[in-house]
Amino acid sequence: MSCDQQSYPFPQVFLVDDGGGPQHSGQQPSLVPCWSFPPAQERARPRSKSRGCMGVSPGVALIVLMLFLLVFVALGFEAYQIRNMQAELSEMRKVSTSVAEFKAPQKQIAHEPEMNREDEKDRPAAHVIGRIETEKFPKTLRWEPQAGRAFTSGGVAYRFEDGALQLNESGLYHVYSRVELIFKDCSPSSSFVHSVFVRRAGGRSSSLTLMEAHRAGFCSQQPGGHAWTTESYLASALRLQKSDRVFVNVSHPLYLSHSHYANFFGLYKI
Repeated sequence: MSCDQQSYPFPQVFLVDDGGGPQHSGQQPSLVPCWSFPPAQERARPRSKSRGCMGVSPGVALIVLMLFLLVFVALGFEAYQIRNMQAELSEMRKVSTSVAEFKAPQKQIAHEPEMNREDEKDRPAAHVIGRIETEKFPKTLRWEPQAGRAFTSGGVAYRFEDGALQLNESGLYHVYSRVELIFKDCSPSSSFVHSVFVRRAGGRSSSLTLMEAHRAGFCSQQPGGHAWTTESYLASALRLQKSDRVFVNVSHPLYLSHSHYANFFGLYKI
């Protein structure tokens, strides 16, 4: 059995005789048997087993695991913060929407009417309501210019002596009038006329009809004296001149209802 001198370079041992000299013979001296050590790979196996799974030591694996845990915890915390921010943002949107809805009516009620009040002082307009008369009066109606919702503004004047609305400014006006009549003894021939007319400053006696309505056959004959109620409404945009006086006529003024707000007359500049 011989040893591989290249892999295991051990010194060779020779036998000597008693005389102390080297023994010379024709044969090659035999080598002392040598024993081989385990291969390098076999010796490395125990070391690789001590390094843990997949060649990584337990300490390094624990550190990596802790880093992964920290990353997951950080991601979870960020997701929680984002969710809270989204909830707060939605709450802020709801609050801002409710505040805007709350402020909008205040704008319409508090600020805009103040501007409108300033405009109303200069804008020609008038609205007068019906008045109960104790004395017999002609077809031209009289009105109440101050009670309730009645008013005059912008230089429009109500004339108590003839029931006219007099203008102090030329322009395009919206003119309207409504009357309500109650007929106690109504017959198929019952009728009435409702008209709005104007008188110019140049002609006192002449008048110009602006609007007119004829109502007839609005009731049928019934026993027991059944009363009938009917109404008429006129409105139009008309071009009027300065100092014009506008009137309302009804053919049967005694049949007017006693409701103040059922009968009215007005105009305003467009």
